[in-house]
This record gives sequence, structure tokens and C-alpha cells, in this order.
Amino acid sequence: MTAEPTSTPDITTTIDARGSFCPGPLMELIRGMKEAEVGEVLAVLSTDKGSKTDIPKWVGKAGHNLIGVLTRDGYDEIVVQKVR
Repeated sequence: MTAEPTSTPDITTTIDARGSFCPGPLMELIRGMKEAEVGEVLAVLSTDKGSKTDIPKWVGKAGHNLIGVLTRDGYDEIVVQKVR
């Protein structure tokens, strides 16, 4: 399942986790979210196939906003907005 955003907000921070394996991309996102301000938008670039299911699950549990999961050439881009 790939969610395509209708309009992508400006990305504040890009986390390049390509080549990192589970749970690396998720852990890098969590670290980035701790450093981000409310309202900021983070994009995680990941080649780990589990990221496109694991990260959206965590985003929902953590109460943030999943903007979209985009399939790029050889990797996924997961875009998240910090809500709280």
C-alpha cells in the first residue's frame, strides 16, 4: 500500500537511511523527531522494505502525521510531520 500525498509540504529534514537495515531507519526517524520542532516535516529515505510498514505504524502510535510513503527508484521516501 503506497499513500501518495496530494501536496507535499516543505521538508525540513531529510534522513538518508538507505543501506541501513531494520530497525535502523525507524531509530533514525525517532532521533530526528526528538530534535525536530512541532510542525516540522521529516523525510526518511530507506532501502529496507520493512520501513514502509514499520514507520507508518510507529507514526500512528506516536501521534504524528504520516504525509506519505513514496516509492522512488530503488528506495522509499516516508514523509512525516511532527504533531506533538
